[in-house]
Amino acid sequence: MNECLLENASRRDFLRKSTLAGGGLVLGFYLNVADSAAKRVAKPSTISESSVFKPNAFIHIAPTGKVTLISKQPEIGQGIKTSLPMVIAEELEVNWLDVQIVQGDLDPIYGSQSAGGSRSTPTNYQEFHKLGATARTMLILAAAELLRVPAAELIAKDSAVHHPASGKQLSYGQLVEKAVTIPVPAPESVKLKDPKDYKLLGTRIGGVDNPGVVTGKPLFGIDVQLPGMLYATYQKCPAFGGKAVSANLDKIKALPGVKHVFIVEGGTSLKGLLPGVAIVADSTWAAFTARKQLEVIWDEGPAAVQSWAGFTAKAKELSEQAGGEVLRNDGDAKQALDDADKTVEAAYSYPFISHASIEPQNCTAWFKDGGIEIWAPTQNPEAGQKIVTETLGIPKEKITLHITRSGGGFGRRLIPDYIVESAAIAKQIGVPVKLTWTREDDLQHDQFRAGGFHFLKGGLDDKGKLIAWHNHFVTFAHKVVKDGKDTLELGSGANLSGDEFPGRWVENCLLEQTPLECNIPMGPWRAPRSNVLAWVFHSFIDELAHAAGRDPLAFRLEILGDKGFIPGTGQQGIPYDVNRMKHVLQHVAEKADWGKKTFPRGQGQGIAFHFSHLGYIAQVAEVTVSKDGKLKVDRVVVSTDIGAQIVNLSGAENQVQGSVIDGLGALMFQELNIEKGRIVQSNFGDYPMIRIADAPTRVDVHFLKTDYPVTGLGEPALPPLAPAVCNAIFAATGVRVRQLPLLRTDLSWS
Repeated sequence: MNECLLENASRRDFLRKSTLAGGGLVLGFYLNVADSAAKRVAKPSTISESSVFKPNAFIHIAPTGKVTLISKQPEIGQGIKTSLPMVIAEELEVNWLDVQIVQGDLDPIYGSQSAGGSRSTPTNYQEFHKLGATARTMLILAAAELLRVPAAELIAKDSAVHHPASGKQLSYGQLVEKAVTIPVPAPESVKLKDPKDYKLLGTRIGGVDNPGVVTGKPLFGIDVQLPGMLYATYQKCPAFGGKAVSANLDKIKALPGVKHVFIVEGGTSLKGLLPGVAIVADSTWAAFTARKQLEVIWDEGPAAVQSWAGFTAKAKELSEQAGGEVLRNDGDAKQALDDADKTVEAAYSYPFISHASIEPQNCTAWFKDGGIEIWAPTQNPEAGQKIVTETLGIPKEKITLHITRSGGGFGRRLIPDYIVESAAIAKQIGVPVKLTWTREDDLQHDQFRAGGFHFLKGGLDDKGKLIAWHNHFVTFAHKVVKDGKDTLELGSGANLSGDEFPGRWVENCLLEQTPLECNIPMGPWRAPRSNVLAWVFHSFIDELAHAAGRDPLAFRLEILGDKGFIPGTGQQGIPYDVNRMKHVLQHVAEKADWGKKTFPRGQGQGIAFHFSHLGYIAQVAEVTVSKDGKLKVDRVVVSTDIGAQIVNLSGAENQVQGSVIDGLGALMFQELNIEKGRIVQSNFGDYPMIRIADAPTRVDVHFLKTDYPVTGLGEPALPPLAPAVCNAIFAATGVRVRQLPLLRTDLSWS
């Protein structure tokens, strides 16, 4: 996150205002005093030229009373395009029906515009309150001058300033002309609303794009249309990192509708412009059809000998060797295991999986006059701009990037490979071109969630207390050159922190990590690391609780202990509030009637919790498993602590319910096999996604309001789902799940 939205107001102009040629009041954050509207102008296409609106600000109030709020973060389905403007609207005391939301293009005036790590809300929440409150204050001061009454006698509500004593009122539209002459008040003089007076925040507000989504309006990147546009497809080597030696280019160029076909040299970065063959035609259908006749001779490179079976065998071999990187070494875990009254050992593994967003990767680019204009469904527009500059040599100031709505992201669209592919093709042909990946491209050339192998040992004393923990984690890494030397760099989401629970809680704890070299692209997948680590650790904790003959809830509470606030260790350490976690854990147990129900064989409850992306989440799953092993998740109860305020109750519930279903789908079905350095699966026919019949019958969501800063919700509700369900399966059947996905484990019982 750029410092612009986080730094103290004394380090930059907090707010500025400007008068529009068409009339109106504009307010917004600026990076620093030197930034101005004249330096860069990026106009959202949904605001007419006649208004002469320049989005160098977040609030525009027109003389008509219409309020336009700029949403700077990418909308990927997490609801941020609705929720963040709600914060401004709450403080502004504007009628939500008077508000228009416009997606801002990439512009340094907005600060950081990436959407990932559930950071959009916590990094903008307080500043957006201040922005709305400052605008409200200026409107009140303007009304005070026009009505010739003290500002203290005025109140703002429903898009107007009211003088209760006289019954007079002025609409915001009527106040615009005067408001632009009012000096911007100092931040410390602006009073924020008391949360008890909120009218909008915490209510259910439908997504601002919902009408357009359900009626098929062109909102997404794949919908972009430009005059004279051509359509491209891009064939990369099936084996990761390979390059084209030759191809039947002449034959392809002679096919109907094909305008261009050429080899792109590309580079070696698995997150950048990889070598391939571009086909550009007068329609997507013509490009895809021609691609079926494309014949390429590939140099497949070193990845061609890699396979999942080979990785699995190598991981077992590495687990038996000493010398892994020690991430944490508290006490003497090996001696404590030797001295334990009871020990438990288990090996857990999980595969690579795809993001599988509904909208495949796509991007439209138009190279002209030495610059390029880009339309992209991206989570990280700044990274897209940067990679185009670094790869194609186009200066940053000559790149205009429009952020479209994304048909799902889940971390995939943080990596800008599809953006630079489109830009490279556009630069070569000089006309607007839309690159569209096929579903097979999307599945086989993803930035995958990394697989992994955990070899665990736990020790219990004679009272059933956890006294020792040893985890040897075998993970995946890429070979890179640093300072002239080959080194292994862990893949995104493939690392383990020494602070990961229960690392700071067990007196004797040894955490080791050994990298396994691969050429598979890896990227952040919803709740990176936590999405699999929670399953491993909280499943193994459940094993230990049952081995000790202890109630799984009581066992977990004992591990958490009474340490209160635990600081992080190391450079990346994140503090952990034990009391918050115990609160949600006890709350979810209460709401799920934990320990108060008697289940017949084949039915059971499982419990788990996890802290990730600043959210404290606990879940209880109730399942039924038939004798032949068919699973049905009957109910999932979720308790969340994400701070003092739920911004949009409708959106928040959507995120939790979506996390539960998304997590269940990954748990039950998703896996990718790797053979000869390539993905075996190709489409949803052999990569099944969760269907309605497999979704939980009920998802009960509970939000705990606490006196802590507001945090995000797109990711933290997903990690506890898998262990809660697997622990419930064990309670129902006695079958312990140690390999993902579930379809790899026989759940039948007799």
